[in-house]
Amino acid sequence: MKLNYFSLFSFLTIPLLFYGQTPGGESDITSINSSITYQGFGETMAHAGTGEYKIYYDNIDGVFDKPIIVADGFDPNDSRTIDLMYDLLDYGEPVQNLADALRDEGFDIVVLNFPTYISSSDNTTEINGGADFIQRNAFILTELIETVNELKEGDEENVVIGPSMGGLVSQYALRYMEQNSMDHDTRLFISFDTPHLGANVPIGVQYMFNYMYNGDPEIVEAENLVNGFLNSAAAKQMLIDHYLGHLQSGSDVDQDPTITLPVGAPNFRDAFQAELNTMGMPQVSRNVAIVNGSGTGEMTGTPGMELINHTFDTGLVSGFSTQAIVAISFAPLASQTTTVTDLIGQVNIFNNWSTVYSFDATAASPVTSDGLDSAPGGQFDMSSFGDESINLISEFVDNLNSKYFCFIPTLSSLSITNSNWYTTPVARDSPFDNTYIPDSNEPHVTLTAGNVAFAISEILEDALSLPSYEMDIVKLTQNPIKNQMTILSSSNFDNTDIAIFDLTGKQVYQASTSLTGYTSFNLKLDSGLYLLQVRNDSKILLNTKLVVN
Repeated sequence: MKLNYFSLFSFLTIPLLFYGQTPGGESDITSINSSITYQGFGETMAHAGTGEYKIYYDNIDGVFDKPIIVADGFDPNDSRTIDLMYDLLDYGEPVQNLADALRDEGFDIVVLNFPTYISSSDNTTEINGGADFIQRNAFILTELIETVNELKEGDEENVVIGPSMGGLVSQYALRYMEQNSMDHDTRLFISFDTPHLGANVPIGVQYMFNYMYNGDPEIVEAENLVNGFLNSAAAKQMLIDHYLGHLQSGSDVDQDPTITLPVGAPNFRDAFQAELNTMGMPQVSRNVAIVNGSGTGEMTGTPGMELINHTFDTGLVSGFSTQAIVAISFAPLASQTTTVTDLIGQVNIFNNWSTVYSFDATAASPVTSDGLDSAPGGQFDMSSFGDESINLISEFVDNLNSKYFCFIPTLSSLSITNSNWYTTPVARDSPFDNTYIPDSNEPHVTLTAGNVAFAISEILEDALSLPSYEMDIVKLTQNPIKNQMTILSSSNFDNTDIAIFDLTGKQVYQASTSLTGYTSFNLKLDSGLYLLQVRNDSKILLNTKLVVN
Protein backbone atom coordinates (compact mmCIF):
# COMPACT_ATOMS: atom_id res chain seq x y z
CA MET A 1 0.00 0.00 0.00
CA LYS A 2 2.84 2.37 0.72
CA LEU A 3 3.99 1.99 -2.86
CA ASN A 4 0.48 2.69 -4.11
CA TYR A 5 0.11 5.79 -1.93
CA PHE A 6 3.52 7.06 -3.06
CA SER A 7 2.65 6.42 -6.71
CA LEU A 8 -0.63 8.26 -6.31
CA PHE A 9 1.12 11.16 -4.57
CA SER A 10 3.70 11.34 -7.38
CA PHE A 11 1.04 11.19 -10.04
CA LEU A 12 -0.85 14.08 -8.46
CA THR A 13 2.03 16.34 -7.47
CA ILE A 14 4.89 16.00 -9.99
CA PRO A 15 2.91 17.54 -12.87
CA LEU A 16 2.19 20.53 -10.63
CA LEU A 17 5.90 21.35 -10.68
CA PHE A 18 5.44 22.39 -14.30
CA TYR A 19 1.72 22.59 -15.01
CA GLY A 20 0.34 24.15 -11.85
CA GLN A 21 2.40 27.31 -11.72
CA THR A 22 1.03 30.69 -10.83
CA PRO A 23 0.42 32.79 -13.96
CA GLY A 24 3.51 34.94 -14.55
CA GLY A 25 5.64 32.66 -12.36
CA GLU A 26 9.19 31.49 -13.00
CA SER A 27 10.91 28.15 -12.49
CA ASP A 28 14.26 27.68 -10.81
CA ILE A 29 17.32 27.50 -13.05
CA THR A 30 17.77 23.85 -13.99
CA SER A 31 20.94 22.18 -15.24
CA ILE A 32 20.72 19.87 -18.25
CA ASN A 33 23.32 17.48 -19.73
CA SER A 34 23.24 16.29 -23.32
CA SER A 35 22.97 12.56 -23.84
CA ILE A 36 24.86 12.97 -27.14
CA THR A 37 28.57 13.66 -26.76
CA TYR A 38 30.81 15.56 -29.15
CA GLN A 39 34.56 15.55 -29.76
CA GLY A 40 35.79 18.72 -31.41
CA PHE A 41 39.02 19.23 -33.31
CA GLY A 42 41.99 19.14 -30.93
CA GLU A 43 40.09 17.43 -28.12
CA THR A 44 41.31 14.09 -26.77
CA MET A 45 37.84 12.73 -26.04
CA ALA A 46 34.16 13.36 -26.60
CA HIS A 47 32.37 15.45 -23.99
CA ALA A 48 28.74 15.78 -23.02
CA GLY A 49 27.54 19.36 -23.04
CA THR A 50 25.98 21.07 -20.03
CA GLY A 51 23.47 23.87 -20.20
CA GLU A 52 21.01 25.56 -17.87
CA TYR A 53 17.48 26.71 -18.52
CA LYS A 54 14.65 28.59 -16.87
CA ILE A 55 10.96 28.67 -17.67
CA TYR A 56 9.00 31.94 -17.56
CA TYR A 57 5.39 30.82 -17.42
CA ASP A 58 2.61 32.58 -19.29
CA ASN A 59 0.52 35.33 -17.74
CA ILE A 60 -2.80 33.62 -18.51
CA ASP A 61 -3.11 30.34 -16.62
CA GLY A 62 0.41 29.25 -15.68
CA VAL A 63 0.03 25.97 -17.56
CA PHE A 64 3.18 24.89 -19.41
CA ASP A 65 1.57 24.26 -22.78
CA LYS A 66 2.87 26.74 -25.40
CA PRO A 67 6.69 26.70 -25.24
CA ILE A 68 8.95 29.20 -26.97
CA ILE A 69 12.61 28.19 -26.60
CA VAL A 70 15.30 30.90 -26.83
CA ALA A 71 18.88 29.63 -27.28
CA ASP A 72 21.70 31.95 -26.20
CA GLY A 73 24.25 33.28 -28.67
CA PHE A 74 28.02 33.83 -28.52
CA ASP A 75 28.98 34.67 -24.92
CA PRO A 76 32.63 33.73 -24.31
CA ASN A 77 32.73 34.99 -20.73
CA ASP A 78 29.30 33.67 -19.74
CA SER A 79 28.52 37.29 -18.91
CA ARG A 80 24.82 37.01 -19.81
CA THR A 81 22.74 35.50 -17.06
CA ILE A 82 19.41 33.98 -17.99
CA ASP A 83 17.53 36.93 -16.52
CA LEU A 84 19.76 39.32 -18.50
CA MET A 85 18.97 37.36 -21.67
CA TYR A 86 15.30 37.92 -20.90
CA ASP A 87 15.93 41.65 -20.42
CA LEU A 88 17.69 41.82 -23.80
CA LEU A 89 14.27 41.23 -25.35
CA ASP A 90 13.42 44.84 -24.44
CA TYR A 91 12.68 47.24 -27.29
CA GLY A 92 11.16 50.62 -28.11
CA GLU A 93 10.33 53.83 -26.22
CA PRO A 94 8.64 53.51 -23.81
CA VAL A 95 10.39 50.21 -23.15
CA GLN A 96 8.42 47.07 -23.93
CA ASN A 97 9.55 43.44 -23.82
CA LEU A 98 8.91 40.82 -26.49
CA ALA A 99 8.81 37.96 -23.98
CA ASP A 100 6.31 39.83 -21.81
CA ALA A 101 4.06 40.38 -24.83
CA LEU A 102 4.19 36.70 -25.74
CA ARG A 103 3.47 35.60 -22.16
CA ASP A 104 0.40 37.83 -22.27
CA GLU A 105 -0.71 35.76 -25.27
CA GLY A 106 -0.37 32.51 -23.28
CA PHE A 107 3.13 31.45 -24.34
CA ASP A 108 5.77 30.07 -21.97
CA ILE A 109 9.34 31.29 -22.52
CA VAL A 110 12.17 28.77 -22.01
CA VAL A 111 15.60 30.43 -21.97
CA LEU A 112 18.68 28.23 -22.53
CA ASN A 113 22.12 29.41 -21.42
CA PHE A 114 25.49 27.82 -22.22
CA PRO A 115 27.57 28.40 -19.06
CA THR A 116 31.21 27.69 -18.28
CA TYR A 117 31.35 24.24 -16.68
CA ILE A 118 33.48 21.21 -15.84
CA SER A 119 32.79 18.37 -18.27
CA SER A 120 30.70 15.60 -16.76
CA SER A 121 32.51 13.20 -19.09
CA ASP A 122 35.86 13.40 -17.27
CA ASN A 123 35.13 15.77 -14.33
CA THR A 124 38.31 17.66 -15.26
CA THR A 125 38.01 19.60 -18.51
CA GLU A 126 36.69 23.15 -18.25
CA ILE A 127 34.43 24.06 -21.15
CA ASN A 128 33.55 27.64 -22.02
CA GLY A 129 30.00 26.90 -23.09
CA GLY A 130 29.22 30.36 -24.48
CA ALA A 131 31.99 29.98 -27.06
CA ASP A 132 32.16 26.19 -27.35
CA PHE A 133 31.80 24.05 -30.46
CA ILE A 134 28.43 24.81 -32.02
CA GLN A 135 27.69 21.11 -32.43
CA ARG A 136 28.04 20.35 -28.71
CA ASN A 137 25.75 23.25 -27.80
CA ALA A 138 23.29 21.99 -30.41
CA PHE A 139 23.15 18.64 -28.63
CA ILE A 140 22.30 20.48 -25.40
CA LEU A 141 19.42 22.11 -27.24
CA THR A 142 18.20 18.75 -28.59
CA GLU A 143 18.16 17.49 -25.01
CA LEU A 144 16.17 20.52 -23.90
CA ILE A 145 13.68 20.15 -26.75
CA GLU A 146 13.06 16.52 -25.75
CA THR A 147 12.69 17.59 -22.11
CA VAL A 148 10.22 20.32 -23.07
CA ASN A 149 8.22 17.86 -25.14
CA GLU A 150 7.98 15.53 -22.13
CA LEU A 151 6.97 18.29 -19.72
CA LYS A 152 4.48 20.30 -21.76
CA GLU A 153 0.77 19.73 -21.57
CA GLY A 154 -1.35 19.43 -24.70
CA ASP A 155 -0.28 19.20 -28.33
CA GLU A 156 0.93 22.75 -29.07
CA GLU A 157 4.09 22.63 -31.18
CA ASN A 158 7.24 24.48 -30.12
CA VAL A 159 8.71 27.73 -31.38
CA VAL A 160 12.53 27.98 -31.37
CA ILE A 161 14.26 31.38 -31.51
CA GLY A 162 18.00 31.54 -32.18
CA PRO A 163 19.69 34.93 -31.87
CA SER A 164 23.20 35.23 -33.34
CA MET A 165 25.18 32.02 -32.80
CA GLY A 166 22.06 30.64 -31.15
CA GLY A 167 20.54 30.50 -34.63
CA LEU A 168 23.33 28.18 -35.78
CA VAL A 169 22.85 26.05 -32.67
CA SER A 170 19.11 25.91 -33.40
CA GLN A 171 19.49 25.14 -37.10
CA TYR A 172 21.93 22.32 -36.36
CA ALA A 173 19.84 20.89 -33.51
CA LEU A 174 16.53 20.87 -35.38
CA ARG A 175 18.01 19.41 -38.56
CA TYR A 176 20.02 16.81 -36.62
CA MET A 177 16.84 15.65 -34.90
CA GLU A 178 15.06 15.34 -38.24
CA GLN A 179 17.92 13.36 -39.75
CA ASN A 180 18.04 11.01 -36.77
CA SER A 181 14.32 10.29 -36.38
CA MET A 182 13.97 12.49 -33.28
CA ASP A 183 10.68 14.40 -33.17
CA HIS A 184 11.41 18.04 -32.34
CA ASP A 185 7.69 18.91 -32.50
CA THR A 186 8.63 22.42 -33.64
CA ARG A 187 6.42 24.41 -36.00
CA LEU A 188 8.49 27.61 -36.26
CA PHE A 189 12.22 28.42 -36.22
CA ILE A 190 13.14 32.12 -36.03
CA SER A 191 16.74 32.93 -36.93
CA PHE A 192 17.76 36.34 -35.56
CA ASP A 193 20.76 37.95 -37.29
CA THR A 194 22.52 34.59 -37.45
CA PRO A 195 25.78 34.04 -39.41
CA HIS A 196 24.52 31.14 -41.52
CA LEU A 197 27.39 31.74 -43.96
CA GLY A 198 29.88 33.17 -41.48
CA ALA A 199 30.68 36.24 -39.39
CA ASN A 200 33.30 38.98 -39.62
CA VAL A 201 35.78 40.75 -37.35
CA PRO A 202 38.19 43.07 -39.20
CA ILE A 203 41.39 41.16 -39.86
CA GLY A 204 43.39 44.28 -38.98
CA VAL A 205 41.87 44.30 -35.49
CA GLN A 206 42.60 40.60 -35.11
CA TYR A 207 46.26 41.03 -36.05
CA MET A 208 46.62 43.92 -33.65
CA PHE A 209 45.10 42.20 -30.61
CA ASN A 210 47.08 39.03 -31.28
CA TYR A 211 50.37 40.94 -31.56
CA MET A 212 49.58 42.89 -28.38
CA TYR A 213 49.33 39.60 -26.47
CA ASN A 214 51.61 37.15 -28.27
CA GLY A 215 54.12 39.64 -29.70
CA ASP A 216 56.72 41.95 -28.19
CA PRO A 217 54.34 44.13 -26.11
CA GLU A 218 53.14 41.03 -24.20
CA ILE A 219 50.11 42.88 -22.84
CA VAL A 220 48.52 40.22 -20.63
CA GLU A 221 45.26 42.19 -20.42
CA ALA A 222 44.66 41.31 -24.07
CA GLU A 223 44.66 37.57 -23.36
CA ASN A 224 40.89 37.35 -23.01
CA LEU A 225 40.33 39.08 -26.35
CA VAL A 226 42.69 36.65 -28.07
CA ASN A 227 42.26 33.31 -26.33
CA GLY A 228 38.78 33.81 -24.91
CA PHE A 229 37.24 35.50 -27.93
CA LEU A 230 39.16 35.08 -31.21
CA ASN A 231 40.62 31.65 -30.46
CA SER A 232 37.46 30.12 -29.03
CA ALA A 233 36.07 27.12 -30.88
CA ALA A 234 32.89 28.96 -31.91
CA ALA A 235 34.75 32.02 -33.23
CA LYS A 236 37.07 29.81 -35.26
CA GLN A 237 34.02 28.04 -36.70
CA MET A 238 32.18 31.25 -37.59
CA LEU A 239 34.75 33.86 -38.69
CA ILE A 240 35.10 34.05 -42.47
CA ASP A 241 38.57 35.58 -42.12
CA HIS A 242 40.70 34.54 -39.12
CA TYR A 243 44.25 35.59 -38.35
CA LEU A 244 45.26 31.97 -37.62
CA GLY A 245 44.78 31.19 -41.30
CA HIS A 246 47.44 33.77 -42.24
CA LEU A 247 50.33 32.95 -39.91
CA GLN A 248 53.72 31.75 -41.01
CA SER A 249 54.44 28.15 -40.03
CA GLY A 250 55.90 28.09 -36.52
CA SER A 251 55.06 31.71 -35.71
CA ASP A 252 52.41 33.01 -33.32
CA VAL A 253 52.32 36.49 -34.84
CA ASP A 254 54.04 36.86 -38.21
CA GLN A 255 51.93 36.87 -41.34
CA ASP A 256 52.71 34.62 -44.27
CA PRO A 257 53.03 37.29 -47.00
CA THR A 258 51.56 34.90 -49.59
CA ILE A 259 48.25 34.59 -47.70
CA THR A 260 46.40 37.89 -47.89
CA LEU A 261 42.93 36.94 -49.15
CA PRO A 262 40.27 36.05 -46.55
CA VAL A 263 40.69 32.56 -45.10
CA GLY A 264 39.17 30.89 -42.05
CA ALA A 265 40.81 29.21 -39.08
CA PRO A 266 42.43 25.93 -40.22
CA ASN A 267 40.47 22.77 -39.31
CA PHE A 268 37.53 24.78 -37.99
CA ARG A 269 35.89 27.21 -40.39
CA ASP A 270 35.61 25.25 -43.62
CA ALA A 271 34.81 21.97 -41.87
CA PHE A 272 31.94 23.49 -39.92
CA GLN A 273 30.45 25.40 -42.86
CA ALA A 274 30.62 22.30 -45.06
CA GLU A 275 28.82 20.24 -42.42
CA LEU A 276 26.13 22.88 -41.94
CA ASN A 277 25.61 23.29 -45.70
CA THR A 278 25.25 19.53 -46.11
CA MET A 279 22.64 19.38 -43.36
CA GLY A 280 20.68 22.35 -44.70
CA MET A 281 17.74 24.05 -43.03
CA PRO A 282 15.16 22.19 -40.95
CA GLN A 283 12.59 20.62 -43.25
CA VAL A 284 9.61 20.11 -40.95
CA SER A 285 9.38 23.57 -39.38
CA ARG A 286 8.57 26.92 -40.95
CA ASN A 287 11.85 28.85 -41.01
CA VAL A 288 12.00 32.66 -40.96
CA ALA A 289 14.87 35.12 -40.60
CA ILE A 290 15.13 38.50 -38.91
CA VAL A 291 18.11 40.49 -40.16
CA ASN A 292 19.82 43.56 -38.71
CA GLY A 293 21.82 44.28 -41.86
CA SER A 294 20.68 46.70 -44.54
CA GLY A 295 18.68 45.36 -47.45
CA THR A 296 19.41 48.44 -49.57
CA GLY A 297 23.21 48.26 -49.78
CA GLU A 298 23.98 50.75 -47.01
CA MET A 299 27.60 50.36 -45.83
CA THR A 300 29.29 50.71 -42.46
CA GLY A 301 32.19 53.03 -43.26
CA THR A 302 34.03 52.51 -46.53
CA PRO A 303 36.45 49.86 -47.82
CA GLY A 304 40.04 50.62 -46.85
CA MET A 305 39.14 53.44 -44.45
CA GLU A 306 41.48 54.17 -41.56
CA LEU A 307 39.88 52.81 -38.42
CA ILE A 308 42.45 54.27 -36.02
CA ASN A 309 45.78 56.08 -36.13
CA HIS A 310 46.86 56.88 -32.60
CA THR A 311 49.94 57.10 -30.42
CA PHE A 312 49.56 55.38 -27.05
CA ASP A 313 51.60 56.28 -23.99
CA THR A 314 52.66 52.84 -22.77
CA GLY A 315 54.36 54.10 -19.62
CA LEU A 316 57.83 53.72 -18.15
CA VAL A 317 59.94 50.63 -18.85
CA SER A 318 63.21 50.41 -16.89
CA GLY A 319 62.93 54.14 -16.28
CA PHE A 320 62.45 55.07 -19.95
CA SER A 321 59.26 56.47 -21.51
CA THR A 322 57.65 54.25 -24.13
CA GLN A 323 54.91 54.65 -26.73
CA ALA A 324 53.07 52.57 -29.32
CA ILE A 325 51.92 53.99 -32.67
CA VAL A 326 48.95 52.00 -33.94
CA ALA A 327 47.26 52.27 -37.34
CA ILE A 328 44.49 49.92 -38.45
CA SER A 329 42.43 50.01 -41.65
CA PHE A 330 39.39 48.20 -43.00
CA ALA A 331 39.90 45.60 -45.72
CA PRO A 332 40.27 47.29 -49.14
CA LEU A 333 38.28 47.59 -52.34
CA ALA A 334 37.94 44.57 -54.62
CA SER A 335 41.22 43.38 -56.20
CA GLN A 336 43.27 45.72 -53.97
CA THR A 337 45.82 45.05 -51.23
CA THR A 338 46.50 47.36 -48.29
CA THR A 339 48.25 47.45 -44.95
CA VAL A 340 45.56 46.77 -42.37
CA THR A 341 47.78 46.70 -39.28
CA ASP A 342 50.83 48.85 -38.57
CA LEU A 343 52.21 48.88 -35.03
CA ILE A 344 55.46 50.53 -33.93
CA GLY A 345 56.86 50.40 -30.39
CA GLN A 346 59.31 53.11 -29.36
CA VAL A 347 61.42 54.09 -26.35
CA ASN A 348 62.61 57.60 -25.52
CA ILE A 349 66.36 57.65 -24.95
CA PHE A 350 67.90 61.07 -24.36
CA ASN A 351 64.86 62.80 -25.89
CA ASN A 352 65.00 60.70 -29.06
CA TRP A 353 62.30 58.14 -29.91
CA SER A 354 63.90 54.90 -31.08
CA THR A 355 61.94 51.99 -32.55
CA VAL A 356 62.40 48.77 -30.56
CA TYR A 357 59.78 46.62 -32.24
CA SER A 358 57.39 46.85 -35.18
CA PHE A 359 54.70 44.77 -36.81
CA ASP A 360 52.62 45.12 -39.94
CA ALA A 361 50.21 42.95 -41.90
CA THR A 362 48.43 43.31 -45.22
CA ALA A 363 45.09 42.15 -46.53
CA ALA A 364 43.65 41.75 -50.00
CA SER A 365 40.07 41.62 -51.21
CA PRO A 366 38.95 39.23 -53.96
CA VAL A 367 38.05 40.43 -57.42
CA THR A 368 34.38 39.71 -56.74
CA SER A 369 33.81 41.89 -53.68
CA ASP A 370 35.04 44.81 -51.63
CA GLY A 371 36.26 43.97 -48.12
CA LEU A 372 33.80 42.60 -45.61
CA ASP A 373 34.45 45.15 -42.86
CA SER A 374 32.22 47.81 -44.44
CA ALA A 375 29.67 45.50 -46.10
CA PRO A 376 25.94 45.76 -45.34
CA GLY A 377 25.27 43.81 -42.18
CA GLY A 378 24.40 43.66 -38.51
CA GLN A 379 26.93 45.88 -36.79
CA PHE A 380 29.36 45.12 -33.98
CA ASP A 381 29.81 47.96 -31.51
CA MET A 382 33.51 48.10 -30.64
CA SER A 383 32.80 50.15 -27.53
CA SER A 384 31.94 46.75 -26.01
CA PHE A 385 35.69 46.08 -26.01
CA GLY A 386 36.10 48.97 -23.57
CA ASP A 387 37.12 48.13 -20.01
CA GLU A 388 37.83 50.92 -17.55
CA SER A 389 40.25 48.63 -15.72
CA ILE A 390 42.37 48.18 -18.87
CA ASN A 391 43.56 51.63 -19.88
CA LEU A 392 45.10 50.73 -23.25
CA ILE A 393 41.96 48.99 -24.51
CA SER A 394 39.73 51.83 -23.30
CA GLU A 395 42.04 54.34 -25.01
CA PHE A 396 41.89 52.25 -28.18
CA VAL A 397 38.07 52.40 -28.20
CA ASP A 398 38.02 56.12 -27.45
CA ASN A 399 40.16 56.92 -30.50
CA LEU A 400 38.37 54.87 -33.16
CA ASN A 401 37.20 56.70 -36.26
CA SER A 402 34.25 54.33 -36.42
CA LYS A 403 32.75 52.43 -33.50
CA TYR A 404 31.10 49.93 -35.82
CA PHE A 405 32.02 47.30 -38.37
CA CYS A 406 30.03 44.72 -40.32
CA PHE A 407 29.74 41.73 -37.99
CA ILE A 408 27.00 39.61 -39.61
CA PRO A 409 26.80 40.30 -43.37
CA THR A 410 23.23 40.69 -44.60
CA LEU A 411 23.71 37.91 -47.14
CA SER A 412 25.04 35.60 -44.43
CA SER A 413 22.08 36.13 -42.12
CA LEU A 414 19.78 35.38 -45.06
CA SER A 415 21.91 32.37 -46.08
CA ILE A 416 22.21 33.74 -49.62
CA THR A 417 25.37 32.59 -51.39
CA ASN A 418 26.91 35.34 -53.51
CA SER A 419 30.57 36.11 -54.17
CA ASN A 420 29.85 39.85 -53.72
CA TRP A 421 28.97 40.68 -50.11
CA TYR A 422 27.52 44.03 -51.22
CA THR A 423 24.85 42.56 -53.50
CA THR A 424 21.34 43.76 -52.69
CA PRO A 425 19.51 40.71 -51.34
CA VAL A 426 16.53 39.21 -53.11
CA ALA A 427 14.26 37.40 -50.63
CA ARG A 428 13.44 34.58 -53.04
CA ASP A 429 17.13 33.63 -53.13
CA SER A 430 17.03 32.87 -49.41
CA PRO A 431 16.06 29.40 -48.15
CA PHE A 432 13.88 31.01 -45.48
CA ASP A 433 10.10 30.96 -45.82
CA ASN A 434 9.87 34.60 -44.78
CA THR A 435 12.34 37.36 -43.98
CA TYR A 436 12.50 40.74 -42.25
CA ILE A 437 15.17 43.06 -43.67
CA PRO A 438 15.56 46.71 -42.59
CA ASP A 439 16.65 49.45 -44.97
CA SER A 440 19.51 50.61 -42.71
CA ASN A 441 22.17 48.70 -40.81
CA GLU A 442 21.38 48.13 -37.15
CA PRO A 443 23.49 46.95 -34.21
CA HIS A 444 23.64 43.16 -34.06
CA VAL A 445 20.57 41.48 -32.48
CA THR A 446 18.74 44.76 -31.99
CA LEU A 447 14.99 44.49 -31.52
CA THR A 448 12.86 47.18 -33.15
CA ALA A 449 9.13 47.79 -33.35
CA GLY A 450 9.22 46.49 -36.93
CA ASN A 451 11.06 43.22 -36.38
CA VAL A 452 9.14 42.54 -33.15
CA ALA A 453 5.86 42.93 -35.05
CA PHE A 454 7.23 40.53 -37.66
CA ALA A 455 8.19 37.97 -34.99
CA ILE A 456 4.83 38.22 -33.24
CA SER A 457 2.95 37.84 -36.53
CA GLU A 458 4.88 34.63 -37.21
CA ILE A 459 4.48 33.25 -33.70
CA LEU A 460 0.77 33.91 -33.43
CA GLU A 461 -0.62 31.18 -35.65
CA ASP A 462 -2.82 32.83 -38.22
CA ALA A 463 -6.41 32.09 -37.29
CA LEU A 464 -7.25 34.66 -39.93
CA SER A 465 -6.28 32.50 -42.87
CA LEU A 466 -8.55 32.03 -45.86
CA PRO A 467 -8.71 29.20 -48.39
CA SER A 468 -5.71 29.34 -50.68
CA TYR A 469 -7.76 30.06 -53.81
CA GLU A 470 -9.11 33.25 -52.21
CA MET A 471 -5.65 34.32 -51.11
CA ASP A 472 -4.52 33.93 -54.71
CA ILE A 473 -7.23 36.34 -55.92
CA VAL A 474 -6.20 39.26 -53.65
CA LYS A 475 -2.85 39.58 -51.90
CA LEU A 476 -0.27 42.07 -50.69
CA THR A 477 2.71 42.59 -52.96
CA GLN A 478 4.93 43.27 -49.94
CA ASN A 479 4.69 42.68 -46.20
CA PRO A 480 6.21 44.32 -44.10
CA ILE A 481 5.53 47.73 -45.61
CA LYS A 482 6.53 51.32 -44.85
CA ASN A 483 4.44 54.24 -46.03
CA GLN A 484 2.67 52.56 -48.92
CA MET A 485 0.63 49.35 -49.20
CA THR A 486 0.01 47.75 -52.59
CA ILE A 487 -2.69 45.14 -53.19
CA LEU A 488 -2.60 42.88 -56.23
CA SER A 489 -5.93 41.48 -57.45
CA SER A 490 -6.24 38.92 -60.21
CA SER A 491 -9.85 40.00 -60.89
CA ASN A 492 -11.70 43.32 -60.94
CA PHE A 493 -13.65 44.19 -57.78
CA ASP A 494 -15.91 47.23 -57.48
CA ASN A 495 -17.21 48.57 -54.16
CA THR A 496 -14.30 47.17 -52.17
CA ASP A 497 -13.75 48.21 -48.54
CA ILE A 498 -10.22 48.34 -47.13
CA ALA A 499 -9.96 48.38 -43.32
CA ILE A 500 -6.94 48.25 -41.02
CA PHE A 501 -7.21 47.59 -37.28
CA ASP A 502 -4.59 47.80 -34.52
CA LEU A 503 -4.13 45.02 -31.94
CA THR A 504 -6.72 46.58 -29.64
CA GLY A 505 -9.35 46.24 -32.38
CA LYS A 506 -9.49 49.96 -33.12
CA GLN A 507 -9.95 50.80 -36.80
CA VAL A 508 -7.05 53.03 -37.86
CA TYR A 509 -7.62 53.18 -41.62
CA GLN A 510 -10.59 52.86 -43.99
CA ALA A 511 -11.02 53.29 -47.72
CA SER A 512 -13.57 52.34 -50.38
CA THR A 513 -12.30 51.75 -53.87
CA SER A 514 -12.18 49.46 -56.86
CA LEU A 515 -9.41 46.88 -57.15
CA THR A 516 -7.91 46.33 -60.58
CA GLY A 517 -4.45 44.78 -60.87
CA TYR A 518 -2.08 46.78 -58.66
CA THR A 519 -3.75 49.25 -56.30
CA SER A 520 -1.62 51.35 -53.91
CA PHE A 521 -2.61 53.12 -50.69
CA ASN A 522 -0.55 55.78 -48.91
CA LEU A 523 -0.55 55.11 -45.17
CA LYS A 524 0.57 57.06 -42.11
CA LEU A 525 0.72 54.37 -39.44
CA ASP A 526 3.11 53.88 -36.55
CA SER A 527 5.48 50.91 -36.73
CA GLY A 528 3.79 47.79 -35.46
CA LEU A 529 1.44 44.92 -36.15
CA TYR A 530 -2.04 45.43 -37.65
CA LEU A 531 -4.94 43.45 -39.10
CA LEU A 532 -5.84 44.13 -42.74
CA GLN A 533 -9.26 43.19 -44.03
CA VAL A 534 -10.42 43.53 -47.66
CA ARG A 535 -14.16 43.08 -48.35
CA ASN A 536 -16.20 43.10 -51.52
CA ASP A 537 -19.88 43.44 -50.64
CA SER A 538 -20.27 40.81 -47.89
CA LYS A 539 -17.39 38.61 -48.99
CA ILE A 540 -13.97 38.75 -47.30
CA LEU A 541 -11.26 38.73 -49.98
CA LEU A 542 -8.26 39.13 -47.69
CA ASN A 543 -7.82 38.84 -43.94
CA THR A 544 -4.21 38.97 -42.82
CA LYS A 545 -1.69 40.52 -40.47
CA LEU A 546 0.08 43.63 -41.73
CA VAL A 547 3.51 44.66 -40.46
CA VAL A 548 4.47 48.34 -40.70
CA ASN A 549 8.12 49.32 -40.33
